Amino acid sequence: MNHLVDLLSLDHEGHGVARIDGKVTFVDGALAGERAEIAVYRKHAKYNSANAVAILKASAQRAEPRCKYFGRCGGCSMQHLEASAQVAAKQRVLEENLARIGKVRPDTMLRALHGPSWGYRQRARLSVRRVDKKGGVLVGFHEKRSSFIADMASCEVLAPAVSALIQPLRDMIAQLSNSDRIPQIEIAAGEHVVVLVFRLLEPWTEDDAAMVRAFAERHGVQIWEQRKGPETARPFWPDIAPELSYGLPEFGLVMPFRPTEFTQVNAAINRALVSRALRLLDPQPGERIADLFCGLGNFTLPIARRGADVLGIEGSPELVARARENALRNHLPHARFVVDNLFEMTPEKFASLMHFDKLLIDPPRSGAIEVVKSLPDSGAPRRIVYVSCDPATLARDAEVLVHVKGYRLEAAGVANMFPHTAHVESIALFTR
Repeated sequence: MNHLVDLLSLDHEGHGVARIDGKVTFVDGALAGERAEIAVYRKHAKYNSANAVAILKASAQRAEPRCKYFGRCGGCSMQHLEASAQVAAKQRVLEENLARIGKVRPDTMLRALHGPSWGYRQRARLSVRRVDKKGGVLVGFHEKRSSFIADMASCEVLAPAVSALIQPLRDMIAQLSNSDRIPQIEIAAGEHVVVLVFRLLEPWTEDDAAMVRAFAERHGVQIWEQRKGPETARPFWPDIAPELSYGLPEFGLVMPFRPTEFTQVNAAINRALVSRALRLLDPQPGERIADLFCGLGNFTLPIARRGADVLGIEGSPELVARARENALRNHLPHARFVVDNLFEMTPEKFASLMHFDKLLIDPPRSGAIEVVKSLPDSGAPRRIVYVSCDPATLARDAEVLVHVKGYRLEAAGVANMFPHTAHVESIALFTR
């Protein structure tokens, strides 16, 4: 049975919110202010989940999705919402999380960082599956709310050179003897080369290898193979290729990386985010600064370039090794790095690191609660820049920083790292 509803708002995942007999209903494909015919596909104890069947009154912010697979492919969820409205919705998500979870409000909301809405993704993990009834092999993202792979031949958010590879990959993999033993392909596009990492559960035969080499030559890409974990990834063809790297030209930095190492998917927004972080942090020569969860040095090296003495701390030995190599490559010997598990930070361990004038924190989605709880009551860093990929954990940590540790939330804002998705990347400045 379908229902006619008025959409009251938009939730943090980009679903329209309505009520049916007083029960909250989240509607996929509908926007705030619209009137829609909807079909409930799942009933929960406290809410319903539904799809929009027809839009009877459209929002002025509704946009025509560019991708013909939108609605089936689960890679994007917000192409039907105008790009600037997406950014505004993410800013509201950040503000609401800070207020509701952290019980804090920034003195200033920073202007949102946004860039190209299409062709921005330079990193992706594409699933692979042989499905003979759909013409052979599927390569792409999963379907919405499904483990099936979307039947797609292109992608509007992938870098154009990467999108153009999807159909050729489908055609080539269908001819391989181990086509049913390749579960995924990880894609990393650098400034000079595109690398495709094939996860192999079974090695290629000599004939397979010849086809893969021909594919690499024809499309100008480098193929890697990965037999087990990410550490087993190795170049396959050509074994010598242009360097996989990204640049931070504002700071005169070149950042080489392996295709399985973490880097941001959106190079333009990453540059803008690093630039904003450095302006907020304001590193000065002679200051001692820590970059926590530093990865391969994305923020550490720009801090060092400004003349500060910086210590990067990261739990992954592989990333720390890469960060050290990048510091040497960019002639920054005063950028130092150590391996440590920051999820097990204690006040005693933090005190052993000696005094820091400032901190930059860039944790994964789980946040940095043990770090913020371990900050000393006296002699603490006077300035903290917190880069977050989850507004809920940022808000949780902000509550400790403001209400326990005595910091002021001076500014916060979003960076639209993943246009057309509900992902909220943000940055906040705490001072004391």
